[in-house]
Amino acid sequence: MNIKELKPKMGNVEITAEVVSIEDARTFNKFGKPGRVANATIKDESGQIKLTLWNEQIDLVNDGDKIKISNGYVSEWQGEMQLSTGRLGTLEVITKSGKPVGKAAPTPKDERGYGDSTDNFEEEEPSDDNDDEYTDEESVEDEK
Repeated sequence: MNIKELKPKMGNVEITAEVVSIEDARTFNKFGKPGRVANATIKDESGQIKLTLWNEQIDLVNDGDKIKISNGYVSEWQGEMQLSTGRLGTLEVITKSGKPVGKAAPTPKDERGYGDSTDNFEEEEPSDDNDDEYTDEESVEDEK
């Protein structure tokens, strides 16, 4: 997929692009948890778009890196389209300074996607995800 093909509210976006620039990170607090967000500009042969970087993603990428977004989401803020990994997408750095790199670990689920844009944080329901150390009922029974 190319940047020129992206449209607002489009999901399941898979795109490879180069990071042109990254703005300074901003901090925020949501549901009592601190977070960071920054805008980056990415480009491919068809155009460019703003990319919203959340928390650890900010430290993963630098100007000139080639990245791959999988299962991304396109939103619109003040008439400008923005791409984000949201909660379910991933950001992978393919090359740093022209050198290939391995896959980056995904951002933890509870630290991704604090809204549809970087400046318009919408309230969302807390997740019911259970991050306990037990992954099945049998393990819980063993502890009783």
